[in-house]
Amino acid sequence: MRAPLDPDLFDAVCPSDLTPIRFGDKWAGMVIRCLEGGPRRFSELRVPLRGITAKTLTHALRALERDGLVQRSDERLYALTPLGRSLLGPMDQACAWAREHWEELLDAREAGTAAVVS
Repeated sequence: MRAPLDPDLFDAVCPSDLTPIRFGDKWAGMVIRCLEGGPRRFSELRVPLRGITAKTLTHALRALERDGLVQRSDERLYALTPLGRSLLGPMDQACAWAREHWEELLDAREAGTAAVVS
């Protein structure tokens, strides 16, 4: 049996929100990360994805299925396909890049927010 997903898998100030590199929509990369350790049920995915609605998660999963990255089994488990699993390496590289440039990204975000408010 798989260990449950960590409810704190995604920190509120996670680089995934900060990095300009996106894999699909806002949630796709995080869904892929949740499935990295093996198949999961819809309800399991909602634990670490605290800000997502059921409708939005359904939309994200369907888009990932349509793109061939995720498959849904008869047992209603979602799993990465080999194509989806092939994204894990590039995602690791993007996360490493975001960690390396964390301070620059934060400074740019703050400067951009200040400019919009002015």
